[in-house]
Amino acid sequence: MMRRLGPGKLVIASHNQGKVREIAELLGPYGIEPVSAAALDLPEPEETGTSFVDNADLKARLAADLSGLPALADDSGLCVDALEGRPGIHSARWAGPDRDFRIGMERIWEEVLAKGPEAGRDAHFVCALAVAWPNDGQCENFEGRVYGQLVWPPRGEKGFGYDPMFQPIGHQQTFGEMDPAEKHAMSHRAEAFRKLVADLVQ
Repeated sequence: MMRRLGPGKLVIASHNQGKVREIAELLGPYGIEPVSAAALDLPEPEETGTSFVDNADLKARLAADLSGLPALADDSGLCVDALEGRPGIHSARWAGPDRDFRIGMERIWEEVLAKGPEAGRDAHFVCALAVAWPNDGQCENFEGRVYGQLVWPPRGEKGFGYDPMFQPIGHQQTFGEMDPAEKHAMSHRAEAFRKLVADLVQ
């Protein structure tokens, strides 16, 4: 039986401030007080999983164990069809040690171009969310996806990560150009979050 996630503090097991801000905005209506892992000086674990769900799960469990609070972790990335799904779970690594996503975007585009003129531009974002509770190790997992195409050059300053080079199907703007409220209504993270809320909050 799934445990309910009530009002109170919830650790966001991420040091990515863009991701923490986006999750905090999604949590806003539910009386949940998000606290970032960085604010609690929690370490970032090595992401040794072989899937987005694996990595979210291990990050949430560690944050819950160290903080003594329920913890929510996100593992997400960009999967490019022409690159056989890469960078995928290694999306952050493609941005280099300083997490400069301009470098990551350039690498993705160069590798797509290297596939030749027949290479498509289809891509999708995946987000896995995990909520873990301290003491007993219970953890629940949720996944969302959104499909679209790569664009070049990147457009927009409103998102983070690879948002400026991703244009979702049916939209003329990239995630980097969209207002946060519009992105929250249809992003991969929003889809995973809707599933989380349906099962754990409402």
